[in-house]
Amino acid sequence: MSPILTKTSPAAKLATLDRETDTAQVTTLPCGLRVASYSMPASQTAAVGIWCAVGARHETARSSGISHFLEHLLFKGTRTRTAQQISEEVEGVGGDLNAFTAEERTCYYAAASADHFARIAGVLADMYRNSRLAPGEIERERGVILEEIDMVRDEPAQHVLELLSAETWKGDPLGRPITGTKKSLSAITRNDLTGHLRNYYHPGRTIFTAAGAVEHEEVVKLATKLLGKLPQADPSSGRNHQRTPALQTSPRIFIESRESQQSQVALSFRGVGVTDHRRHAASLLHIILGGNMSSRLFQELRERRGLCYSVSSSVSTYSDCGSFEIALGLDGGNVGKALKLILKECWRIAERGPSAAELHRARDYSIGTSRMALERAATQNYRLGTSLLTHGRILQPEDVYATLAKVTVREVQAMAQLIFDPRTLSLAIVGQAPGKEELLRLIQSA
Repeated sequence: MSPILTKTSPAAKLATLDRETDTAQVTTLPCGLRVASYSMPASQTAAVGIWCAVGARHETARSSGISHFLEHLLFKGTRTRTAQQISEEVEGVGGDLNAFTAEERTCYYAAASADHFARIAGVLADMYRNSRLAPGEIERERGVILEEIDMVRDEPAQHVLELLSAETWKGDPLGRPITGTKKSLSAITRNDLTGHLRNYYHPGRTIFTAAGAVEHEEVVKLATKLLGKLPQADPSSGRNHQRTPALQTSPRIFIESRESQQSQVALSFRGVGVTDHRRHAASLLHIILGGNMSSRLFQELRERRGLCYSVSSSVSTYSDCGSFEIALGLDGGNVGKALKLILKECWRIAERGPSAAELHRARDYSIGTSRMALERAATQNYRLGTSLLTHGRILQPEDVYATLAKVTVREVQAMAQLIFDPRTLSLAIVGQAPGKEELLRLIQSA
């Protein structure tokens, strides 16, 4: 099927065109399904995604890991395709097929040459609508995910981040592993999985996105054909019983002692949510402090002192909350020294703020890396889905860049003062490290 449609389709006439800015467009179908596209005329590829507004945060302790479990199972066969046929149909034309589960969303996506757009979209939609959830496949994939849990446990650099999340969001679903635990995964039944599918995989929580060499009317027509008859949900099902996690009032420390060549260290402070207007200042703060090789922490810990191979920061943002993380791996005997240097930089930027030159470099880095990434259809496709799920509309990159350009030194300093509160510090270590009491004294004296 050609990615170009030359006349208006009946589906496009029936639907309501919600928004059109530049070449990004969003249409809501009569069933409630939202369809978004971004046309890139110079591209020779097309990317497609099916997004569901459900993730690990929407699960109970008993069902922890069910969203991720279901994501795996949708690759295991439909009424018309085996698992092998699903992968062969996309990879056989040089395409890529994958999925991910996050705290507040699940996404199935594919990309290929533009002349295979309808083909890869059809495979994704078949998975989304018609998964068999065969009992034998459920048991086999349960074993696969149990192996995945062990694999993460055996990778200290990944495992420490799960431990950090558990401390940062203690007592909240955000603190649970996306994969679930061995106990919760073992208890999930086929009825649980079909119920989760029925409660969440319906038009009101689903978005169909496409980017690259595509035309919006063709995308709408195809989405209507593939997903226009998705079953509607019971109005009482799939509710999000989430609440904003309470702020902690004192530092939290978790140490998993291991005999290893390196100790993995990760720490976090509470941040702001994805819709908070101050999130742009938080993003620039992250770049200045640990976002690249020019950052303060990289220069201080690696280049000047040679304490580690790498050190980096990151920002996690959710609908109503967020966190600022720093991670590194190093010799266990240097953990205390490194932690003291990290905290010193955090307190220093909160007290004095960044220099104008640092802010300028961070702003240019953020905009430059974004522009390069958005040259890819897959990145544009990701932008459509995340923007709609988070904000209910497509944010235009140039608008974001204009907002970043207005962030001041004082605003970054104010964000540092808000984030770097010792009371909200969480620390996780895998490997050799000082004891908790010594680490607490170090935090208090830094």
